[in-house]
Formats: sequence, C-alpha cells, structure tokens
Amino acid sequence: QVQLVESGGGSVQAGGSLRLSCAASGRTFSNYAMGWFRQAAGEEREFVAAISSGGDSTWYSDFVKGRFTISRGNAKNTVYLQMNSLKPDDTAVYFCAKKALGRTIMIIASSYDYWGQGTQVTVSS
Repeated sequence: QVQLVESGGGSVQAGGSLRLSCAASGRTFSNYAMGWFRQAAGEEREFVAAISSGGDSTWYSDFVKGRFTISRGNAKNTVYLQMNSLKPDDTAVYFCAKKALGRTIMIIASSYDYWGQGTQVTVSS
C-alpha cells in the first residue's frame, strides 16, 4: 500500500511560481516512476509531467514544457513539481501518482495505480 500526500498549492498571479511536493509512504519509493496530472473544473484529468524511478528521465506535456520541472528526492520519498511562469490556464487540482509496475506509457492516467488527494492551484490574471 502506498499513500501519497500533495502540498504546496495555492493562489498566485499570472507569471508567478509555485512548488508542489508529493510525499510518499513506504520504503520502495525509489523503485517506481512518478507522475503529476491535473484536472480543471469540468475537464478531464490530463498529464503534466513524469519522472523515472532514478530521476534520470523526465516527460512533459507540451503545454508545460519549459515552464515546469519535475524532480524527486528518493532519500525523502518526495517528488516535486516546480511551476514557473504560471498562466490562468494552469488553474486546476494537481495530483501526484505512482506508476504501476509493468506499465510503460507515462502520459496516461491508467498507467498509475496510486493517487494523492490533490492540491488546488489557482492562477489569476
């Protein structure tokens, strides 16, 4: 069983920055890849970024590439999402998720088997 707890959300003006954190329980955090997804009101959940178990490979959606950075600290069982140059369109609930073993497609929600409760990010213009 894995528990994921996000933090760091909040309200910010356009152009500002936020850093999300996701703390994972368990002793095998370094064995699996992690991802961030987001869901705006009335919209489907969409992929934001993912990182391999060792942190050497990352994936980003086109709409955050160059603005967001995913990283992980395996010693702290934590994955981060640094969000810069935020836009009102980035407003959403952000979720971290653990990729299921054996799943290879990083950008789809069905590849992930554990999810956090989400943290709200609101960007005003």
